[in-house]
Amino acid sequence: MKGLMQLKINNYYKAQSLQEAYEVLLEDSKNIIIGGGAWLKLTNKDVETVVDITSIGLNEIIELPNQIEIGSMTSLRQIEQCDAIQQLSNGILSEAINHIMGVSIRNIATIGGSIMGRYSFSDIITPLLVMDASLIFYKLGEISLTEFIENKKIPNDILLKIVIPKTNKIGYFYKVQKSRLDFAVVNVAITKGETIDIAVGARPSLTKRPVKAIEFINAAKDVNDEIIHQTALMAIDELKFGTNAKASDEYREIVTKVYIKRGLKEVMSNEN
Repeated sequence: MKGLMQLKINNYYKAQSLQEAYEVLLEDSKNIIIGGGAWLKLTNKDVETVVDITSIGLNEIIELPNQIEIGSMTSLRQIEQCDAIQQLSNGILSEAINHIMGVSIRNIATIGGSIMGRYSFSDIITPLLVMDASLIFYKLGEISLTEFIENKKIPNDILLKIVIPKTNKIGYFYKVQKSRLDFAVVNVAITKGETIDIAVGARPSLTKRPVKAIEFINAAKDVNDEIIHQTALMAIDELKFGTNAKASDEYREIVTKVYIKRGLKEVMSNEN
């Protein structure tokens, strides 16, 4: 039927090492690395070979003095329940994950698959962006999540881990959704450390920072209600919103303005 998503996979390969997985990935432009596979059926893909890397040991969360490293094959449920991650930025990453479908899905979906898919409905990328997360690839090395999002071409590489610096940032996350088991209509993440950062996702396009609005509020000597109001208006003006089956562009603009204002007031009031 016209308009339906169709996924076609011709071959399956279970790699026993990173190098082996990488070599198979490069054999054909239609080969892909598979994460948990939770969202793969939502895409229109003609895949020659899916490369399974579940045997390589990329499913650990490692806490270091200055950062937390999350293996790309770590399930969303593992991350949601991790005490160390719950301590970062008021636990906004755990909060975002908690609102993703049900526990059964969160046990399957991996953080690597959720990031590499660059899904427009992502509730993962939005908080990670304002937490200054970076990505470490097998060959490419380390790049910021911002760079990954802004680069239209997805690296033909294997994502090894996600690195989140330990900071004293205050965080806020809110997801607008029609039901508890639905994808986001829009989501908003805000952090306040030395500076304030804002990201908005599911617009319905991929998460983006309203850069001019962020510069405006960080330049203000006194962040009062008027500054917060103007920041929200600037963010709405800067970001592009679209219409789909879930919501209109007008509705997305309205709720985004509301939750940016609420989020900014919350991080400012919790500063101490």
